[in-house]
Amino acid sequence: MKMPATEFQSSSPSLAHFGRALLSLRRDPVQVHSMEGSATPQYRNSNLEQELESFQKQVSDKFLDLSSVGRDDLLSLSWIRKLLDSFIYLHEEFRYILHNYRALVLKPPVDRMMSDFFERSVKALDVCNAIRDGIDQLRQWQKLLEIVPCAFDNHKSIGEGQFRRAKKALNELATGMLDDKDSNASPAQRNRSFSRNPVGRDHHHHNHSHLSTGPFRTLSWSVSRNWSAARQLQAIGNNLNPPRGNDVVASNGLAVVIFTMNSILLFVMWTLVAAIPCQDRGLLVHFSIPRSFSWAAPLLSMNEWIMDESRKRERRNSCGLLKEIHQIEKCTRVMNELAASVHFPLTEEKEGEIRQRVQEVSQVCEALKDGLDPLERHVREVFQNIVQSQTERLDALGRPNHHES
Repeated sequence: MKMPATEFQSSSPSLAHFGRALLSLRRDPVQVHSMEGSATPQYRNSNLEQELESFQKQVSDKFLDLSSVGRDDLLSLSWIRKLLDSFIYLHEEFRYILHNYRALVLKPPVDRMMSDFFERSVKALDVCNAIRDGIDQLRQWQKLLEIVPCAFDNHKSIGEGQFRRAKKALNELATGMLDDKDSNASPAQRNRSFSRNPVGRDHHHHNHSHLSTGPFRTLSWSVSRNWSAARQLQAIGNNLNPPRGNDVVASNGLAVVIFTMNSILLFVMWTLVAAIPCQDRGLLVHFSIPRSFSWAAPLLSMNEWIMDESRKRERRNSCGLLKEIHQIEKCTRVMNELAASVHFPLTEEKEGEIRQRVQEVSQVCEALKDGLDPLERHVREVFQNIVQSQTERLDALGRPNHHES
């Protein structure tokens, strides 16, 4: 995939300073203390630097791999699961670094940086909830689409009755997708809440998300009537700038890995919102990532490609850029055009064309059937991974495991 030539500017000093800052960390060993205050064995800053460099390489490898797929496969169900797999893996590595150097993590300025990261993470939980709801919507469309091959199955010849049944399902599907594009109502109002009970129209009820677990059940409710995916993404990306050289030095290099994880979190949530139907979708998020980061080029390349896709005439008003959604829209349009042009009795040529189109619909149904459940499990795992990280942080700080809403 061709990398974009766009130049990204930042108010922070050049990352050329970062290399010198990190090299300066090698001078003296630092004594690390455990949470209880007892000394642990000394480590050299070069060990920390090696771990941070290793993390950057892993991020680069993951994003190069993600960006290497053909454009036709980007934003497919299988690719999004791969993206979430990469997030889960990198988030685990990030947590490992935090655990190994928790004494540094609890000290200024890293404690402030981590507080900002966890605030962004809490906002990401709401995005996961909204995406889970969008997956439910895709299941509803799948059920309607499956009526089409069922209508024509096990019939030696195609008659008007089968066409009427298929056309009714396609019209309902097209209407449902159009309503989803135009409606600003919350998923909860459309009876697709994570909660078993309906959510109030004017405020949050404390209904537990199906994704929520353990002490963080109250972290994220089903989204309210006024919730906006676009605003949530902007909140996650707000003031997300590359760390300054003095912050890199003061944090023993941890500022760089925290910025990296923040950027990954934003990109993953942005991509989910781009692909999956959810309330008030919007993609106008700026990624301020200097090219000196080894993973910047593939991430920005994918960002640019997805934005280009969203501007295409046939995708501009889509309820989601997921490859399979595009296939649903295409199949619905083609089948409706066929239904409007057929005359009975059908010619052998026309019947062959219809069966070919029905086979294409069957293939989309199979892709949805095989891909939606694994995608939901991946979203659930992302949610739980973030919650677990929050729990570890609160345990480390000695606070009660709850969130003040």
